[in-house]
Amino acid sequence: MPSETPFQINIPDEKLRILRAKLELATFPNELQGIEWNHGPPLADMKRLVERWKNGYDWRKYEKELNQELPMFTRDIDVDGFGALNIHYVHKKSETVDAIPLLFCHGWPGSFIEIRGILSLLTASSPKHPSFHVVALSLPGFGFSEGAHKPGFGLDQYAEVTHKLMISLGYNEYVTQGGDWGFVASDVSQVTRRMAAKYGGKHVKAWHTNFPMADPPTWKSPLSFLSYLLTPYSAEEKAGFERTAWYRNKGSGYFVEQRSFPQTLAYSLTDSPVALLAWIYEKLVTWTDDYRWTDDQVLTWISIYWFSRAGPGAAHRIYSEVYSDFYDIGRTSYPTIPLGASYYPKELLVFPSAWFRRVNNVVIESHHKTGGHFAASERPEELVEDVRKMFAKGGPAFAIVPGKSGYA
Repeated sequence: MPSETPFQINIPDEKLRILRAKLELATFPNELQGIEWNHGPPLADMKRLVERWKNGYDWRKYEKELNQELPMFTRDIDVDGFGALNIHYVHKKSETVDAIPLLFCHGWPGSFIEIRGILSLLTASSPKHPSFHVVALSLPGFGFSEGAHKPGFGLDQYAEVTHKLMISLGYNEYVTQGGDWGFVASDVSQVTRRMAAKYGGKHVKAWHTNFPMADPPTWKSPLSFLSYLLTPYSAEEKAGFERTAWYRNKGSGYFVEQRSFPQTLAYSLTDSPVALLAWIYEKLVTWTDDYRWTDDQVLTWISIYWFSRAGPGAAHRIYSEVYSDFYDIGRTSYPTIPLGASYYPKELLVFPSAWFRRVNNVVIESHHKTGGHFAASERPEELVEDVRKMFAKGGPAFAIVPGKSGYA
């Protein structure tokens, strides 16, 4: 087994100097009057954030906080056809000996930082609720993980890296939690779903998602299709369709660009911290449910991308690489292991839960009144409570990992 190395974030002073120099040279566009967020981040917001990043934000303060708060490591993971990649991850064990091993998988434009809001809750030891040993990696090309050096690094490879990491840590049987790239976009299978399909049963025992989606029934399933045509939708479901329409019509352009010509975009994101800030800040605001980000929260989130090991233009390549094997991974690979789902009204794509249950082994679901795409940051207590209920005594996946009840 490859050995792990303790990791501390320590960005060289020279990189901080270069960032400041680039921010000093920032040139801003004009904007139309009264458009607010209709065309993207408002000019006033961007000027305020850039000024803070340049003259007020203290990266060293937050670097120290991350190092103190998150037990981080790196480890070489061999990937078939790609050699060894050095993977960065957070690994925190519960004091409960029989805690349940849980892999947390982030998405784009997230990173390992998303585990911060839920790590202490998941690992908390108690006789009243299950506890977890938590692993949260930086996916290859994200954060402080090494990225692939040649094309073809698709879903199978992301799943392979993640699974081999869990095995290398001694977790031969485990569960997963994820949203965004941690789960699935309608037709395109994603990391924890691919893991459930490839390693489910023997290794992955159950999974939970806060991004539950599935295609509508078709005539190929006559009874489901008839029910789809005749069943009236609830107010919640109608609101979900409206949110989905907004995303498809207004909010999904990034997906097309990142999937189609990721290198074109990489030039601007790698050269300009202002471009990177605008590209991601837009999503932090429009993909949440009126969540009040502080300026320093935003800048820490963006700084992790700016200082990332593979560079600011690397992470979004996942869209191009995974989409290239679209026809191999689509809607046929529905895992059969138990699945839990949390629904949030301001998720990007919000469909009736009946569609999701039709093609997945959903054993528990929760519907929340507030919350958006970044559930671990926006609604950490709610998300953790949903996960706990799934694996609690009397829950549908209690002790599903042999010998691991999760209780103190």
